Amino acid sequence: MFAVVRTGGKQYCVKPGDVLKVEKVEAEPSAVVKLTDVVLTSSDKGEVVAVKSELANAVVSAEVLRHVRNKKVIIFKKIRRHNHRRKNGHRQMMTVLKITDIALGK
Repeated sequence: MFAVVRTGGKQYCVKPGDVLKVEKVEAEPSAVVKLTDVVLTSSDKGEVVAVKSELANAVVSAEVLRHVRNKKVIIFKKIRRHNHRRKNGHRQMMTVLKITDIALGK
């Protein structure tokens, strides 16, 4: 059984027991988070469900393990022949989630 969920503007294919890093979710560590924006799921028999009316009640439960910061992204801007350079960096806050359950909600 797997599901495709949307969080933080990205889509993730998850199975129970998976650990993934998503953009920061406002929750304390060891709290349970419900991801309700499910795009696609599969049943135990392997049937894929992608109908919006059947996915309306689908919920993916995840446990928050910790909050971390992602790798630094360097932003470097330069204008040729004008001796203009600008260097900046950014580290995105991430949340590490462990998927515990996928419920179709029938």
